[in-house]
Amino acid sequence: MIGIFKPASYIERLPKEKIDPAYKRYRLQVFLSIYIGYMIYYFVRSNFSLAKAYLVHEGFTKTQLGLVASALGLAYGISKFVMGNLSDRSNPRYFLAAGLILSGIVNLFFPITTSVTFMFVLMFLNGWFQGMGWPPCGRTMTHWFSDGERGVKMSIWNTAHNVGGGFIAVIALIGVSMFGSWKGLFYLPALIAICGGILYIVFAKDTPQSVGLPPIEEYKNDYPEVKVDDREREMTGKEILFKYVLNNKYLWYIAIANVFVYLVRYGVINWVPTYLQEAKHFSHKDTAIAFQIYEYAAIPGTIIVGWISDRFFSGRRAPIGIICMIGVTVGVFVYWNSSSLIVINVTLAAIGALIYGPVMLIGVSALDMVPKKAGGTAAGFTGLFGYMGGQVVAEIVMGMVVDKFSWDGGFMLLLASCVLSIVFLSFTWNVHDRSKYNMNEDVTA
Repeated sequence: MIGIFKPASYIERLPKEKIDPAYKRYRLQVFLSIYIGYMIYYFVRSNFSLAKAYLVHEGFTKTQLGLVASALGLAYGISKFVMGNLSDRSNPRYFLAAGLILSGIVNLFFPITTSVTFMFVLMFLNGWFQGMGWPPCGRTMTHWFSDGERGVKMSIWNTAHNVGGGFIAVIALIGVSMFGSWKGLFYLPALIAICGGILYIVFAKDTPQSVGLPPIEEYKNDYPEVKVDDREREMTGKEILFKYVLNNKYLWYIAIANVFVYLVRYGVINWVPTYLQEAKHFSHKDTAIAFQIYEYAAIPGTIIVGWISDRFFSGRRAPIGIICMIGVTVGVFVYWNSSSLIVINVTLAAIGALIYGPVMLIGVSALDMVPKKAGGTAAGFTGLFGYMGGQVVAEIVMGMVVDKFSWDGGFMLLLASCVLSIVFLSFTWNVHDRSKYNMNEDVTA
């Protein structure tokens, strides 16, 4: 990489007595930076889902809106993989910020067009820049948090999805009020994203060595299972891709499982406003509340799932992921067949609390399976499948199925996806069992 995107240079190590307090301070600062930074990414990603109900009244069909929304998944899936490979060789301080600022700029153009084609292009660009968010966060997590604590730390960070995805409902209402129309759904989130990207550059950091600290493995005396000749050596893109990603059969299993997990995740949340208003006759207010409930319920659910995978399954992610998807299957069935406001809200809370566990665990599994210098590419690989196969289907195919077969056809698609996700997760049941190796011994020796 060149210019500002080049990884930060290492500096002279701090005196021994300053390392522990500095590490604690920087870990908190870095964690908050990637948490808030990624949370804001969702302000300029999830806002279109809330705009759908308004755009239907503007004359757009659900198929057209599904087609436009599918561009985000299409571009994001490719970008998360491509940008993941680039981010493994970049400074996340500037990489993440650039994507956030560019995504904000793109959102400023949505309200000025009524062309489905132009909206598709804008959404594709938005999805591409969105792909610059997760991979640098993954790189940051692998450099600042050790293998033995990553399940819990990643589960906490992963709630940024839900805080951002849920809080956008509030931002949207404020935006509509500020700008006097649905166009505020795009203007206000865009301005927040641009400002957030600038602030991220100020507070974020690259590696511990770039601020005079030792590698995380040395600091925590916690060396990962994956063998590599030099953990601190920056790898080439080709080496990362062909040595550690494409030849890993377990990455393929979780990537395919991710297709079906994401189809359920987005098949539910991206159509909540339209489904509840059209099929269940909820008000805009009740729909916004249901939308938030789904996202916010995921916060405790995701953290608990991450803790369970570390504490009771010795780092194995598949068992608790499968348990979650069984619960999601039941929740989707109840959500489909109920007309009660209370039951639907409770069910959406249950689905939200459970679905983000597998979403998070698949990302953590990808990081677990490769060296830390290849984490962005591995996560991007699973994301490629999740967004290309999962979100795209959830948007365009879900819209087409509902138009042709009613909402019943859409829910049958979601239930089938739940079952298939369980099947592919089961192929990695015993992967990354930390109880089988010595956590305090560097396995590369």
